[in-house]
Amino acid sequence: MAQPQQSPAGAFLSLRRWVPPPALTGFVVLLGLVFCLSYATGAAVGLVAPGMHSSGTGAVPDAGTPGGHGHGGASGPRTGGAR
Repeated sequence: MAQPQQSPAGAFLSLRRWVPPPALTGFVVLLGLVFCLSYATGAAVGLVAPGMHSSGTGAVPDAGTPGGHGHGGASGPRTGGAR
């Protein structure tokens, strides 16, 4: 029993089915290049706001407490008027 051999053209077509289109490959390469350029630029420039630091507590302050960073809302401090 002879096994049918696959022609070189058939192997090329089956390989071509798994290769992404050239436009997609170019887009991914361009995306990687832009990422590397932006990373290198950011590393060269350094910190944007060196004096800015977090509070370090890790907890979110309550919106109703004085000095909190909330927007006020219904439970926030009210300005003006009687309490």
